[in-house]
Amino acid sequence: CGSNPWGETTTKTKPVFSNTPDSHCTALGKYKIGKRGYSQWGINVNYLLHGLDSTNNNAVKRQIVLHSWSDVADKEVYPHGTPEGWGCPAVGNNFMKILDIKLKQTEQPVLLWIFN
Repeated sequence: CGSNPWGETTTKTKPVFSNTPDSHCTALGKYKIGKRGYSQWGINVNYLLHGLDSTNNNAVKRQIVLHSWSDVADKEVYPHGTPEGWGCPAVGNNFMKILDIKLKQTEQPVLLWIFN
């Protein structure tokens, strides 16, 4: 959401990206999905994201994680947009239940790529 109100869809047509701490923006690039942890959002599961590019190398310092959020729909939202948070990629709760099972079972690192 950047400097816009949290939980709205203000930047859906003109997204803003940043790797700067406290920017409240998502950073573009490739991420290695890391350690599973506790989340106060969604189904209470998150995965630490390690930025692999110069555009997202502050991800750990910024505490950027992949998590679920009850406000994220489990169906297509285009062109309406989805509520914007503070820079973490979020998925619907039902999808995270499936994704969590898959990520716990993987033996190889998983790549998440955020692009515009």
